[in-house]
Amino acid sequence: MTHEKVILAVVTTNAQKVAGGAPIFTCETKEEMERIAANLEAILDGIAHELSEQLFIIVKH
Repeated sequence: MTHEKVILAVVTTNAQKVAGGAPIFTCETKEEMERIAANLEAILDGIAHELSEQLFIIVKH
């Protein structure tokens, strides 16, 4: 079984608004969140999508 589309990670500054099965990275600032999202995007070979000012998801298409 292969997954073609999957959320690889969640990066947020507000951990109270997220839950689920993907790894969640909680950051102190927006700048830290953007840096972590960019690094995870490269490491995981995924794409970072900003869903709000407090939330990025890293997905594999």
